[in-house]
Amino acid sequence: MAASVLKVARLSKCVRHTCSPTLRTLSTSTPLCQGIPGSVWKLGRLNHIAIAVPDMEKATALYRDVLGAQVSDKVPLPEHGVYTVFVELGNTKLELLHPLGEKSPIAGFLQKNKSGGMHHICIEVDDISAAIVDLKARNIRTLSAEPRIGAHGKPVMFLHPKDCDGVLVELEQA
Repeated sequence: MAASVLKVARLSKCVRHTCSPTLRTLSTSTPLCQGIPGSVWKLGRLNHIAIAVPDMEKATALYRDVLGAQVSDKVPLPEHGVYTVFVELGNTKLELLHPLGEKSPIAGFLQKNKSGGMHHICIEVDDISAAIVDLKARNIRTLSAEPRIGAHGKPVMFLHPKDCDGVLVELEQA
């Protein structure tokens, strides 16, 4: 199957103040794990971007009342120590996170980031068990020994940000 390719032209500054278009090729159909020998799992779509918020009601009102987005009800997830609200964006979602309980990982994040901010990204995988085995073999640390059930009722696993270029990555079973 031939990959469909989208060529995006953009202008860049060149030597001697002349401009010429440069092309960037973006694959729209090639699996991200293609070319990794022995890989039996694949990355899927971006499921959501999670944002830690110090005031859940204020953040929910911003997305619902000011920006006009459809938002879910606030749902407690005691096993993760958070309240969540999902903001529907069409092509993905935002997950608003607020601490639930004193041992909430979001409480610690908000102590360091008083105004809140991006907490993690969530990417779907077609086989979370195979992904975890493979990633651990490649020395990517996970934040728990086993997957847990996430906000969508599916198994999730968090990857250590120090092994993912400073980004906390959540993998979710598609």
